[in-house]
Amino acid sequence: MAESDARLAVILLAHGSSVEEANRGVHALAEQVERQGPYRYVRAAFLEPAAPTLAQAAGQAVEAGFKRIVVIPYFLTLGLHLRRDLPRLVEAARQRYPDVEFHVGQSLDDHPLMASILLGRIREALESLKAIP
Repeated sequence: MAESDARLAVILLAHGSSVEEANRGVHALAEQVERQGPYRYVRAAFLEPAAPTLAQAAGQAVEAGFKRIVVIPYFLTLGLHLRRDLPRLVEAARQRYPDVEFHVGQSLDDHPLMASILLGRIREALESLKAIP
């Protein structure tokens, strides 16, 4: 692991749900990314109504000693939350932690592997139909 990776926190930002199972899925994905990637600190955060919020997750990363935070929006499209809410929330974090670098990655929108993922899901659905007697 590169030294810069050791000082980098990654926050996977999802919308959040009142259905706790959905939120657990995002936490599980963050854990999987941490296990499989070079980053030792990957956490989930949510816009609403789940916890932690982006502000809480950023605070936890700062308390853990991280000076660089990358926020990855776990959204399929570039909608209102990403255009309006995310910039406001990141700016608030920058104001609160002026010694920390915040970077925002792209959402899943227009990712080159998205069509392949969907084709895989279509194949899975068709295969499950064959399994029905």
